[in-house]
Amino acid sequence: MEINKTLISELKKKYPHIKIVAATKYADADSLIKYYEAGIRDFGENRVSAFLEKYENFKVENIKWHFIGHLQSNKCREIINKIDCLHSIDSLRLINVIDKYALKPIDCFIEVNTSNESSKNGINENDLAIFVNRIKKSPKLNLIGLMTMAINSEDYESIENCFIKLSELLNFVNQEFGLNLTELSMGMSDDYAFALKHQATYLRLGRILIKKG
Repeated sequence: MEINKTLISELKKKYPHIKIVAATKYADADSLIKYYEAGIRDFGENRVSAFLEKYENFKVENIKWHFIGHLQSNKCREIINKIDCLHSIDSLRLINVIDKYALKPIDCFIEVNTSNESSKNGINENDLAIFVNRIKKSPKLNLIGLMTMAINSEDYESIENCFIKLSELLNFVNQEFGLNLTELSMGMSDDYAFALKHQATYLRLGRILIKKG
């Protein structure tokens, strides 16, 4: 497996404020060093079992572990004290479990279903205020922003509208609650260019970081 170092370098040069989270579902634990050598310091997993394997087998300093998939409440205890950032807060029950088992505060995003697709996780935007209020009371969660996955479509306007909506919702949260949240976790391999147009600060990139051939 060869990493697309050119893309990583270009993104870092053009968007120095962006965090590239390598979504490593396509890589085994032994391959993570290749991402590291290409300048990646943020690693994201969307399955608990895969995360635990990589966490145990990739012990390198100065990296951050992100959980970017749906986290079931009954799996939370297994990883909550191993990750640095959770991108997928989508239930009040999950928040309660984190409060019970986390040993220290953890950065998090509220996941919003901006496409309104029933197949996607994330909260309805109408429930956003409830979640912000709840997390503000949590001693174990540090809310840094919002996360979304764009609609699965070839309609570029529909994709872009998902990112526009998330950016608008972040502005709403800041105004409504007197906060200064700045982070937007949005944009994946197929649509990150659209996300960058609308203030994305965390890109969750998977297969595009791997060179074909």
